Amino acid sequence: MGAFVSGGAGFIGANLVARLIAEGGCVVAADNFVRGSRRHLAGFDGHPRFCLVEADLATSKGCAAAFEAADRFGPIETVWHLAANSDIAAGLADPRIDLRDTFMTTFEILGQMRRIGARRLIFASSSAVYGDFGEVELHEDIGPLTPISNYGAMKLASEAQACAAVEDFLEQALLLRFPNVIGSPSTHGVIFDFVRRLRDEPAVLRVMGDGTQRKPYLHVSELIEAMVLARDKAPGGVHAYNIGPSDIGVTVALIAQCVADRVSPTARLEFGDGPRGWVGDVPRFRYSIERIARLGWAPRLSSRQAVSRAIDEIIRQDGA
Repeated sequence: MGAFVSGGAGFIGANLVARLIAEGGCVVAADNFVRGSRRHLAGFDGHPRFCLVEADLATSKGCAAAFEAADRFGPIETVWHLAANSDIAAGLADPRIDLRDTFMTTFEILGQMRRIGARRLIFASSSAVYGDFGEVELHEDIGPLTPISNYGAMKLASEAQACAAVEDFLEQALLLRFPNVIGSPSTHGVIFDFVRRLRDEPAVLRVMGDGTQRKPYLHVSELIEAMVLARDKAPGGVHAYNIGPSDIGVTVALIAQCVADRVSPTARLEFGDGPRGWVGDVPRFRYSIERIARLGWAPRLSSRQAVSRAIDEIIRQDGA
Protein backbone atom coordinates (compact mmCIF):
# COMPACT_ATOMS: atom_id res chain seq x y z
CA MET A 1 0.00 0.00 0.00
CA GLY A 2 1.26 3.46 -0.85
CA ALA A 3 1.00 7.10 0.19
CA PHE A 4 -0.33 10.12 -1.68
CA VAL A 5 1.28 13.45 -0.74
CA SER A 6 -0.49 16.59 -1.91
CA GLY A 7 1.87 19.56 -2.12
CA GLY A 8 4.66 16.99 -2.30
CA ALA A 9 7.13 19.28 -4.08
CA GLY A 10 6.90 21.99 -1.44
CA PHE A 11 9.13 22.63 1.55
CA ILE A 12 7.54 20.22 4.02
CA GLY A 13 6.27 17.90 1.30
CA ALA A 14 9.73 17.25 -0.12
CA ASN A 15 11.07 16.37 3.32
CA LEU A 16 8.12 14.06 3.95
CA VAL A 17 8.49 12.32 0.58
CA ALA A 18 12.16 11.63 1.32
CA ARG A 19 11.25 10.08 4.68
CA LEU A 20 8.47 7.90 3.26
CA ILE A 21 10.68 6.59 0.46
CA ALA A 22 13.47 5.89 2.94
CA GLU A 23 11.00 3.77 4.90
CA GLY A 24 10.53 1.58 1.83
CA GLY A 25 7.07 2.73 0.82
CA CYS A 26 5.62 3.73 -2.54
CA VAL A 27 4.85 7.45 -2.81
CA VAL A 28 2.83 9.52 -5.27
CA ALA A 29 3.44 13.27 -4.91
CA ALA A 30 1.12 15.79 -6.53
CA ASP A 31 1.86 19.50 -6.87
CA ASN A 32 0.83 22.45 -9.03
CA PHE A 33 4.37 23.92 -8.74
CA VAL A 34 3.18 27.37 -7.70
CA ARG A 35 5.37 27.19 -4.58
CA GLY A 36 6.82 23.73 -4.92
CA SER A 37 9.61 22.87 -7.33
CA ARG A 38 10.61 19.79 -9.25
CA ARG A 39 14.19 20.31 -8.15
CA HIS A 40 13.17 19.57 -4.55
CA LEU A 41 12.45 16.01 -5.64
CA ALA A 42 15.07 15.67 -8.39
CA GLY A 43 16.94 13.04 -6.37
CA PHE A 44 14.04 10.64 -6.87
CA ASP A 45 13.80 10.91 -10.67
CA GLY A 46 13.37 7.41 -12.00
CA HIS A 47 12.96 5.88 -8.56
CA PRO A 48 10.81 2.73 -8.87
CA ARG A 49 8.75 3.59 -5.78
CA PHE A 50 8.10 7.24 -6.60
CA CYS A 51 5.77 9.08 -8.97
CA LEU A 52 5.45 12.86 -9.35
CA VAL A 53 2.23 14.24 -10.84
CA GLU A 54 1.63 17.84 -11.87
CA ALA A 55 -1.98 18.60 -10.99
CA ASP A 56 -4.35 21.34 -9.89
CA LEU A 57 -5.90 19.61 -6.89
CA ALA A 58 -8.40 22.43 -6.32
CA THR A 59 -10.44 21.35 -9.37
CA SER A 60 -12.46 18.18 -9.82
CA LYS A 61 -10.74 17.40 -13.09
CA GLY A 62 -7.21 18.00 -11.84
CA CYS A 63 -7.69 16.11 -8.60
CA ALA A 64 -9.32 13.16 -10.36
CA ALA A 65 -6.41 12.99 -12.83
CA ALA A 66 -3.89 12.95 -9.96
CA PHE A 67 -5.63 10.12 -8.17
CA GLU A 68 -6.08 8.17 -11.39
CA ALA A 69 -2.31 8.36 -11.85
CA ALA A 70 -1.89 7.23 -8.26
CA ASP A 71 -4.26 4.31 -8.86
CA ARG A 72 -2.11 3.15 -11.75
CA PHE A 73 0.96 3.29 -9.52
CA GLY A 74 -0.65 1.13 -6.84
CA PRO A 75 -3.28 1.15 -4.04
CA ILE A 76 -3.25 4.25 -1.83
CA GLU A 77 -3.63 3.66 1.90
CA THR A 78 -2.77 7.08 3.37
CA VAL A 79 -3.22 10.60 2.02
CA TRP A 80 -0.93 13.25 3.48
CA HIS A 81 -2.64 16.52 2.60
CA LEU A 82 -0.11 19.37 2.62
CA ALA A 83 -1.33 21.40 -0.38
CA ALA A 84 -2.42 24.94 0.59
CA ASN A 85 -1.85 28.58 -0.20
CA SER A 86 1.20 29.67 1.75
CA ASP A 87 1.45 33.14 0.21
CA ILE A 88 -0.06 35.25 2.99
CA ALA A 89 0.09 38.49 0.99
CA ALA A 90 -1.72 36.92 -1.96
CA GLY A 91 -4.44 35.60 0.35
CA LEU A 92 -4.91 39.04 1.87
CA ALA A 93 -5.23 40.64 -1.55
CA ASP A 94 -7.68 38.02 -2.78
CA PRO A 95 -9.39 35.73 -0.21
CA ARG A 96 -10.50 33.43 -3.04
CA ILE A 97 -6.90 32.17 -3.23
CA ASP A 98 -7.18 30.68 0.26
CA LEU A 99 -10.63 29.32 -0.54
CA ARG A 100 -9.33 27.68 -3.68
CA ASP A 101 -5.88 26.44 -2.74
CA THR A 102 -6.48 25.61 0.92
CA PHE A 103 -10.13 24.56 1.24
CA MET A 104 -11.07 23.33 -2.23
CA THR A 105 -8.00 21.09 -2.37
CA THR A 106 -9.31 19.45 0.82
CA PHE A 107 -12.81 19.12 -0.55
CA GLU A 108 -11.68 17.57 -3.83
CA ILE A 109 -9.13 15.25 -2.20
CA LEU A 110 -11.73 13.88 0.19
CA GLY A 111 -14.02 13.20 -2.76
CA GLN A 112 -11.30 11.22 -4.50
CA MET A 113 -10.45 9.34 -1.30
CA ARG A 114 -14.05 8.24 -1.08
CA ARG A 115 -13.99 7.12 -4.70
CA ILE A 116 -10.87 4.96 -4.40
CA GLY A 117 -11.54 3.69 -0.89
CA ALA A 118 -8.61 5.40 0.89
CA ARG A 119 -9.47 5.52 4.59
CA ARG A 120 -6.72 7.55 6.30
CA LEU A 121 -6.14 11.31 6.01
CA ILE A 122 -3.24 13.12 7.66
CA PHE A 123 -3.89 16.83 7.32
CA ALA A 124 -1.35 19.63 7.67
CA SER A 125 -3.30 22.14 9.71
CA SER A 126 -1.99 25.21 11.51
CA SER A 127 -1.82 27.18 14.72
CA ALA A 128 -3.77 29.78 12.74
CA VAL A 129 -7.03 27.87 13.37
CA TYR A 130 -7.02 29.02 17.01
CA GLY A 131 -7.06 32.76 16.44
CA ASP A 132 -5.45 35.19 18.87
CA PHE A 133 -5.48 33.89 22.47
CA GLY A 134 -2.56 36.11 23.50
CA GLU A 135 -0.44 34.51 26.23
CA VAL A 136 -2.90 31.68 26.93
CA GLU A 137 -1.34 28.28 26.24
CA LEU A 138 -3.06 26.68 23.27
CA HIS A 139 -4.25 23.13 23.76
CA GLU A 140 -6.31 21.10 21.33
CA ASP A 141 -9.56 21.39 23.31
CA ILE A 142 -9.49 25.17 23.76
CA GLY A 143 -12.30 27.13 22.18
CA PRO A 144 -14.06 28.65 20.52
CA LEU A 145 -11.71 28.60 17.54
CA THR A 146 -11.82 32.06 15.93
CA PRO A 147 -9.14 32.41 13.23
CA ILE A 148 -8.28 35.98 12.27
CA SER A 149 -6.82 35.25 8.82
CA ASN A 150 -8.26 33.85 5.61
CA TYR A 151 -5.58 31.18 5.77
CA GLY A 152 -6.61 30.10 9.28
CA ALA A 153 -10.29 30.17 8.37
CA MET A 154 -9.78 27.83 5.43
CA LYS A 155 -7.57 25.49 7.47
CA LEU A 156 -10.33 25.30 10.10
CA ALA A 157 -12.96 24.71 7.42
CA SER A 158 -10.78 21.90 6.07
CA GLU A 159 -10.57 20.36 9.54
CA ALA A 160 -14.37 20.47 9.73
CA GLN A 161 -14.69 18.80 6.33
CA ALA A 162 -12.32 16.04 7.44
CA CYS A 163 -14.41 15.49 10.60
CA ALA A 164 -17.53 15.09 8.46
CA ALA A 165 -15.69 12.61 6.25
CA VAL A 166 -14.85 10.45 9.28
CA GLU A 167 -18.54 10.30 10.13
CA ASP A 168 -19.17 9.18 6.54
CA PHE A 169 -16.32 7.02 5.22
CA LEU A 170 -12.87 7.74 6.66
CA GLU A 171 -11.46 5.52 9.39
CA GLN A 172 -9.02 8.15 10.61
CA ALA A 173 -8.30 11.87 10.22
CA LEU A 174 -5.26 13.31 11.99
CA LEU A 175 -5.33 17.10 12.20
CA LEU A 176 -1.71 18.08 12.77
CA ARG A 177 -1.49 21.72 13.80
CA PHE A 178 1.91 23.08 12.79
CA PRO A 179 3.66 26.10 14.31
CA ASN A 180 6.22 28.09 12.27
CA VAL A 181 8.21 25.38 10.49
CA ILE A 182 11.70 26.27 9.28
CA GLY A 183 14.57 24.63 7.44
CA SER A 184 15.39 23.68 3.88
CA PRO A 185 14.44 23.63 1.02
CA SER A 186 12.69 26.80 2.08
CA THR A 187 10.30 28.59 -0.26
CA HIS A 188 8.95 31.30 2.05
CA GLY A 189 8.87 32.40 5.68
CA VAL A 190 10.57 34.95 7.91
CA ILE A 191 14.14 33.59 7.65
CA PHE A 192 13.89 33.05 3.91
CA ASP A 193 12.53 36.58 3.45
CA PHE A 194 15.24 38.17 5.63
CA VAL A 195 18.03 36.35 3.79
CA ARG A 196 16.63 37.43 0.43
CA ARG A 197 16.18 41.04 1.53
CA LEU A 198 19.74 41.31 2.80
CA ARG A 199 21.11 39.66 -0.31
CA ASP A 200 19.33 42.29 -2.43
CA GLU A 201 19.93 45.26 -0.08
CA PRO A 202 22.81 44.53 2.36
CA ALA A 203 22.73 47.92 4.10
CA VAL A 204 19.30 47.65 5.71
CA LEU A 205 16.87 44.97 6.82
CA ARG A 206 13.25 46.12 6.96
CA VAL A 207 11.09 44.16 9.38
CA MET A 208 7.29 44.01 9.25
CA GLY A 209 5.94 45.01 12.65
CA ASP A 210 7.88 46.26 15.67
CA GLY A 211 9.82 43.02 16.13
CA THR A 212 8.13 42.03 19.40
CA GLN A 213 6.16 39.25 17.70
CA ARG A 214 7.13 36.04 19.50
CA LYS A 215 6.33 32.60 18.17
CA PRO A 216 7.53 29.00 18.52
CA TYR A 217 9.70 27.68 15.68
CA LEU A 218 10.19 24.02 14.79
CA HIS A 219 12.81 22.58 12.47
CA VAL A 220 11.30 20.60 9.61
CA SER A 221 13.29 17.47 10.49
CA GLU A 222 11.55 17.35 13.88
CA LEU A 223 8.18 18.02 12.30
CA ILE A 224 8.59 15.01 10.00
CA GLU A 225 9.47 12.80 12.99
CA ALA A 226 6.31 13.95 14.78
CA MET A 227 4.13 13.40 11.70
CA VAL A 228 5.38 9.86 11.20
CA LEU A 229 4.98 9.05 14.89
CA ALA A 230 1.39 10.31 14.82
CA ARG A 231 0.73 8.08 11.81
CA ASP A 232 2.10 5.07 13.68
CA LYS A 233 0.70 5.69 17.15
CA ALA A 234 -2.55 7.68 16.91
CA PRO A 235 -5.84 5.77 17.30
CA GLY A 236 -8.64 5.74 14.75
CA GLY A 237 -11.22 8.50 14.45
CA VAL A 238 -10.57 12.24 14.49
CA HIS A 239 -7.65 13.55 16.53
CA ALA A 240 -5.97 16.97 16.58
CA TYR A 241 -2.34 17.32 17.66
CA ASN A 242 -0.28 20.44 18.25
CA ILE A 243 3.28 19.94 17.06
CA GLY A 244 5.95 22.38 18.18
CA PRO A 245 8.90 23.10 20.47
CA SER A 246 8.56 22.99 24.22
CA ASP A 247 9.39 26.68 24.74
CA ILE A 248 7.49 29.94 24.24
CA GLY A 249 9.40 30.87 21.10
CA VAL A 250 11.65 33.71 20.01
CA THR A 251 10.99 37.23 18.77
CA VAL A 252 11.15 38.42 15.19
CA ALA A 253 13.71 41.01 16.31
CA LEU A 254 16.03 38.24 17.49
CA ILE A 255 15.63 36.36 14.21
CA ALA A 256 16.32 39.53 12.23
CA GLN A 257 19.50 40.20 14.19
CA CYS A 258 20.70 36.60 13.85
CA VAL A 259 20.17 36.66 10.08
CA ALA A 260 21.88 40.05 9.76
CA ASP A 261 24.84 38.83 11.81
CA ARG A 262 25.31 35.96 9.35
CA VAL A 263 24.52 37.64 6.03
CA SER A 264 25.36 41.34 6.44
CA PRO A 265 26.74 42.24 9.90
CA THR A 266 26.72 45.99 9.27
CA ALA A 267 23.07 46.08 8.19
CA ARG A 268 20.74 48.48 9.98
CA LEU A 269 17.46 47.01 11.24
CA GLU A 270 14.36 49.06 10.51
CA PHE A 271 11.14 48.06 12.26
CA GLY A 272 7.55 48.88 11.43
CA ASP A 273 4.79 49.97 13.77
CA GLY A 274 2.72 47.78 16.05
CA PRO A 275 2.99 44.15 17.10
CA ARG A 276 1.40 42.63 13.98
CA GLY A 277 3.44 42.01 10.87
CA TRP A 278 0.35 41.93 8.63
CA VAL A 279 -3.44 41.78 8.74
CA GLY A 280 -4.37 38.45 10.33
CA ASP A 281 -0.97 37.94 11.97
CA VAL A 282 -1.11 36.43 15.47
CA PRO A 283 1.77 38.25 17.20
CA ARG A 284 2.21 35.82 20.09
CA PHE A 285 1.15 32.29 20.81
CA ARG A 286 2.43 29.32 22.73
CA TYR A 287 1.58 25.67 22.36
CA SER A 288 0.79 22.84 24.68
CA ILE A 289 2.30 19.69 23.14
CA GLU A 290 1.20 17.35 25.92
CA ARG A 291 -1.13 15.37 23.67
CA ILE A 292 1.48 14.35 21.11
CA ALA A 293 4.00 13.85 23.94
CA ARG A 294 1.69 11.12 25.24
CA LEU A 295 2.22 9.31 21.93
CA GLY A 296 5.97 9.35 22.61
CA TRP A 297 7.24 12.42 20.71
CA ALA A 298 9.36 15.23 22.12
CA PRO A 299 11.34 17.96 20.33
CA ARG A 300 15.12 17.99 20.68
CA LEU A 301 15.73 21.58 19.54
CA SER A 302 14.56 24.79 21.17
CA SER A 303 13.08 27.52 18.99
CA ARG A 304 16.38 29.39 19.08
CA GLN A 305 18.37 26.28 18.12
CA ALA A 306 15.97 25.57 15.28
CA VAL A 307 16.29 29.15 14.04
CA SER A 308 20.10 28.99 14.12
CA ARG A 309 20.15 25.72 12.19
CA ALA A 310 17.62 26.98 9.65
CA ILE A 311 19.55 30.19 9.03
CA ASP A 312 22.64 28.17 8.10
CA GLU A 313 20.62 25.92 5.80
CA ILE A 314 18.79 28.74 4.03
CA ILE A 315 22.00 30.75 3.55
CA ARG A 316 23.56 27.70 1.85
CA GLN A 317 20.40 27.13 -0.17
CA ASP A 318 20.19 30.74 -1.31
CA GLY A 319 23.90 31.32 -1.87
CA ALA A 320 23.77 34.52 0.19
